[in-house]
Amino acid sequence: MKGPADALVTRAEHLRRTIRKHEHLYYVLLEPEISDQKFDALDRELRDLEAAHPELITHDSPTQRVGGGPLTEFPPVAHAAPMLSLDNTYSEDEVRDFEARVRRQLGETPLSYVAEPKIDGLSLSVTYENAILTRAVTRGDGKIGDDVTVNARTIRSLPLALASSRPGLKVPSLIEVRGEVYLPRSVFARANDERTRNGEEPFVNARNAASGAMKQLDPRQVAERGLELFLYSVARSSEPEARSHSDALRLIGDLGLRTNPEIKACASIEEALAHCAALRLKRDALDYDIDGVVIKVDSLSLQRELGATSKFPRWAIAYKFPAERAATRLVNIDVQVGRTGKLTPVAHLEPVFVAGTTVSRATLHNAEEIARKDIRVGDTVVVERGGDVIPKIVEVALGLRPPSAKPFMMPAACPVCLTHVAAMDDEVDLRCPNASCPAQIEERIKHFARRQAMDIEGLGDKLVALLVSDGTLRNIADLYTLEVDVLAQLERMGEKSAANLVASIEKSRGAGLQRLLFGLGIRFVGERAAELLSRRFGSIDALSQATAEEIDAVPEIGQAVVASVREWFTASQNQDLIDHLKRAGLQLKTLSAGPAQPRTLEGLQFVLTGVLPSMDRNEAKRLIEGRGGRVTSAVSSKTSYIVAGDDAGSKLEKARTLGIKVLDEAGLVGLLGENPRA
Repeated sequence: MKGPADALVTRAEHLRRTIRKHEHLYYVLLEPEISDQKFDALDRELRDLEAAHPELITHDSPTQRVGGGPLTEFPPVAHAAPMLSLDNTYSEDEVRDFEARVRRQLGETPLSYVAEPKIDGLSLSVTYENAILTRAVTRGDGKIGDDVTVNARTIRSLPLALASSRPGLKVPSLIEVRGEVYLPRSVFARANDERTRNGEEPFVNARNAASGAMKQLDPRQVAERGLELFLYSVARSSEPEARSHSDALRLIGDLGLRTNPEIKACASIEEALAHCAALRLKRDALDYDIDGVVIKVDSLSLQRELGATSKFPRWAIAYKFPAERAATRLVNIDVQVGRTGKLTPVAHLEPVFVAGTTVSRATLHNAEEIARKDIRVGDTVVVERGGDVIPKIVEVALGLRPPSAKPFMMPAACPVCLTHVAAMDDEVDLRCPNASCPAQIEERIKHFARRQAMDIEGLGDKLVALLVSDGTLRNIADLYTLEVDVLAQLERMGEKSAANLVASIEKSRGAGLQRLLFGLGIRFVGERAAELLSRRFGSIDALSQATAEEIDAVPEIGQAVVASVREWFTASQNQDLIDHLKRAGLQLKTLSAGPAQPRTLEGLQFVLTGVLPSMDRNEAKRLIEGRGGRVTSAVSSKTSYIVAGDDAGSKLEKARTLGIKVLDEAGLVGLLGENPRA
C-alpha cells in the first residue's frame, strides 16, 4: 500500500505528464482538447503541490520554464558543427542553375528536394540529453554562439523533455536539432498596441522583437514576449541518422518537436518552384514572417557528398521573394563619417511601412549614386528593402517633384571636424583625412569592440559616443585606461555594469593577433585576411616590418590588402597606437592552438571531391590548412592535388584531363606526414 508521500509523487508525475500532453496539443499541434481554464487549473495545482513539497520538483517540470533571477551574461558556446548561412537568389533561373551545379557534381543520380518556408527570425540550436533539454545556443557567427538555454525554456512550443509518439521509436540519448525562433504576427501587433498605449517606443519589426527577447538577461521578460519556434533539421544524434531530410523532419515531429506544416517534399526542382510560388501568394495569410523558401536536396548522403564552401552548403539554396516597395517623401539628406573617414550620404524619409518594418532612413552610398538617380530633398521616392533587410531608394517619382527641389552637393569639409575632404585615387568616395576626427574615432572603437574582433561586451554605441565626446576616449588604446569608479558615475551605468565592462576590456587583452588585426580596422583587412597575416607573421612587430613583397607572398592576399597594410603601419599615429597597446599589455602575437604543425603544404592548392571513408571534408580541409595548404572548390591549372573519395564526379574527370595528381584518403594522410616538395 502506498503512503501519503508516494501518493504525492504519483499525483505530481500525473500532473506533469498531463500538462506536457496539453502543451504539445496546444502549442505544437495547434489542436487543444481542453479549455484554457482547465489547463490553468492543472498548472496551478502542480505549482501549489511543488511549492508545498519542493522535493517533488524535477528539472523538466512545466513549472520550471522560467528560472530564477536575471543572468549577468550569456556564455559563448562553440557549435559541434558550424551553423552555415545559405546562398540565396531572387531568380527562378538561378534556382535551376543551382540544380545544374548539383547535377554536374553528382552525375545522373536521381534527385528530390524539400522546400520549406524561410522564417524571418533568429536561428537556434537545441540539444537534448537523455530526453531532457540541456542547452540552447544562438547561431552567433556560425562557429560560436550564445548559450540562451534559460530563455529558450520559456518558449512553450519547445518541450523540456522529449517523448516518442511513434511505436518502436527510441528517443536518442543525445540529439541536437536546429530551428528558427520567431514572434507571431498577432503577438507582435498586440505587443506594439500595448507599448504605444504605455507611451513606449513600438518594436520596429517582429524579427527584431524576437532577437531582442532572446538577448534579455531576465528570462521572466522573455516569457512575457510570447516567442515560438519551428525546428527544421537534425544536426547530430546518438542514434543512426535518417536517410533523408524528410525522414529527419518526421523524426523531429515524432519526438514531440514542432515543424512547419508548410514544408513540402518535392520530386523535382520545378515542383519546388511551384511550392515557392504558392507560399509567396500565401505569405500575408501566415501568422509569421517569411522572406523566401529554402530548397534542400533531400538525400542526406548526397548532402554529404555535395559538401559546403566556407560559408554555404552546396546542397541548399534560399529562394528569396522579391523585395517589397513603397513610396514616401525624402525629408533631408545628411552625411555620416565612417571609421576609415569615408563620407556616406544618408536619406531621412517620412516613415513608411515596407516588408514588415517601418523605414525612416536609407543609405545613398555616394554622390555619384545620388546624381545617377537624380535624388533631391523633397522628392517622392520609391523605397525598397533589398532582401527584405536593407532599405534603399530605387527611383524618384519625377512627376511629383516640387519646384523647390535642388540637386544635392556633398560637403567640401567633414561635417564633424570641418577638415577639408579629399577624393581618394580611383574612387568616387570622399574621405576625411583627419585620423583624429571624433566620428572616425567613435566608429573605430565600435568596430574594435565587435565580437569578431576584441569581443568587448557592454560597450554600447551610446556609451562610446559619450566617452568620445567628453574626451575620455581618443583612440582604442584609451579603452585600457578606463576605471570602474569613473564609469559608474555615468548615467545608466552603475557600479556593476561598470565592473562588468572593465572586466570584459581586461579579458580582451589576451584576444591575440588575429582578432587585433581585424579590430584595428585596416582597410580591406577582413577576418580571413587577418587570419592569414597572423598565421604568416606571428607578431605585430614582424608584420609592421614586413615588406610589400613579403606580404604579397602570402596566399590569398591581394594587392589592395598589401598596399593598405603598408600604408597603415607607416603612419606615425598608428605606430604610436601600437606602442600604447604594447604598454597596455595586449597580446600582440598569434595565439598558439597547440603544438605548431610543420608547414609542409605551404603554397599548394587542393580540391576535395567525393566521400572519404573515415573523415568528412571539413576535417580534411582543417588538416590541409593546418599545414599551410589551401583548399579551393574549383579545379584549375593552379590545383596541386585533387583528393577523391567514393562517387567522385566531374571534378575528378577535369583533374585527370589537366594532369593533376589524384590522392585517395590514404594518400592524403601520407602526404600530411611528409614534405611533398622533398
